[in-house]
Amino acid sequence: MQITYKQSGVNIDAGNELVKRIKKKLPKIGGFGGLFPLEKTKYNLVSSTDGVGTKLKIAFLLNKHNTVGIDLVAMNVNDIICVGAKPLFFLDYFACGKLDVNLSEQVILGIKKGCDISACALIGGETAEMPGFYKDGEYDLAGFCVGVVEKGKEISGKNIKPGDVLLGMPSSGPHSNGYSLIRKVFSEAELKKHSKALFAPTKIYVKEILGLLSKFGGAKTVSGIAHITGGSFYDKIERILPQNCKVVIDKKSWKVPAIFKLVEQKGNVPQKDIYRTLNMGIGMVVIVKADKAAQVCKYLKGSKIIGKVVSGKKSVELL
Repeated sequence: MQITYKQSGVNIDAGNELVKRIKKKLPKIGGFGGLFPLEKTKYNLVSSTDGVGTKLKIAFLLNKHNTVGIDLVAMNVNDIICVGAKPLFFLDYFACGKLDVNLSEQVILGIKKGCDISACALIGGETAEMPGFYKDGEYDLAGFCVGVVEKGKEISGKNIKPGDVLLGMPSSGPHSNGYSLIRKVFSEAELKKHSKALFAPTKIYVKEILGLLSKFGGAKTVSGIAHITGGSFYDKIERILPQNCKVVIDKKSWKVPAIFKLVEQKGNVPQKDIYRTLNMGIGMVVIVKADKAAQVCKYLKGSKIIGKVVSGKKSVELL
């Protein structure tokens, strides 16, 4: 029997349809970060909001809460750096049925650590205690990040052209996406057995990406950046492509970590579905000019050349 993301309870197409409908009224939404121009200055504010998803269920199972805050920060700051923004500050929302002060402190200290890694200030948050809304010992998290990028220096994807090269930056694991599928495939005992690989904190790419943009002239070298989260390679890369550009990715160009292969094999997950659900070991994709690809690849330690941009209808193909 095959297990798909949709069968595990998540319908990516429905989510995309919602965004499509909202974009009719709010055409500027849908990017990795929302831009707000500051009048009479040369800067745009860039914002993002996200959560940790059902990875929290693993935290509850393991009774380990000190790293989900890193995940929360990562999911937000990794989005806004895709448009070239430097994270400035972060706020969190922590909701529970009954407040456990010690548990909550672990979560918030994790958020602080994520902010420290991102050189981003944690300036506040909200703790909501809602009896009867959550099970005992369970909670939910949301985060809100604001950054800044100079006007005209945004990385939007509009300069992507055939001939550009895709670099894949390694992930630390599944990050914070696809856990509904993972939890459908594995039993609780297996989730515990593989917890080291499954519960590794989401990698924060702020230092590497901002360093890359500074060292290599920003948009002169970097055409586009995609954070590989929900929708994974297909939806997230296609989001930044111009209409006349197609991306071709070679799946053999990097070594897929064992945990992803295990999910695929045990769940008999179709190839396209798993590459649209999990990051498969690639957490961030950077699209660069071909003549700079080798230099950038060397600078981004551990990265691999994984594909190229060709002429064609806006799409992503994995071979």
